Amino acid sequence: MSESSLIAIVEDDPEIRTLVANLLYREGFEVSQCEGADELDRLLNRRRVDLVLLDLMLEGEDGLSICRRLQNAEIKIPVLMVTAKGDDVDRIIGLEFGADDYLPKPFNPRELIARVRAILRRTRDVHRPSAMARRVFAFAGWELDAGSRVLRDPRGNNVELTGGEFDLLLALASHPQRVLTRDQLLDWTRGRDANPYDRTIDVQLSRLRRKLGDDPKTPTMIRTIRGGGYLFAPPVEELRR
Repeated sequence: MSESSLIAIVEDDPEIRTLVANLLYREGFEVSQCEGADELDRLLNRRRVDLVLLDLMLEGEDGLSICRRLQNAEIKIPVLMVTAKGDDVDRIIGLEFGADDYLPKPFNPRELIARVRAILRRTRDVHRPSAMARRVFAFAGWELDAGSRVLRDPRGNNVELTGGEFDLLLALASHPQRVLTRDQLLDWTRGRDANPYDRTIDVQLSRLRRKLGDDPKTPTMIRTIRGGGYLFAPPVEELRR
């Protein structure tokens, strides 16, 4: 995974940028350093980037704007955003704009590597053709295509999901009509290094309900089980194509 993964570091502090780059180099990743949005855009015009490590506080175009542009692009690029410690509002907004994960400063180098690897594991096959049969989960008129990572509504229209939202919905649809704990969902979608107090799942569940037309006040598709976790209520049929 490391040998073929290109990570773009977008950070305007040269000391931090170099420190993170050296850390990723030592782990075997290919790294490109970008001071800001312009350098990132030039890199994206030349190369396919597997992950953008994005600082929110940048001179010129800020990280939230860059994150939104990347998620609106034709080919989605996973984003691990870096925020100042305690900036919960910025983290939530970043996840709303489509970031796959966040990491507060100052961060533990081992945690950075763990989160990078977790994102790449979830997204490394997105651009690769597969000879295996595609798994498609059909529920309430919707279709979730695990191979192409596409969600289609009952009218056949594609619904945009971030990488994290897709992984969460896939975990739910793979285990329908079962109570899944928050820790299980964190483990399946973010890896065993996920912080048990991580609130990303809550943000992504809220976004998924909206996109599925599930009333957040009285959800019927993704139900909250008091003291237990979450239950994906509709029957699910797994198709092979």
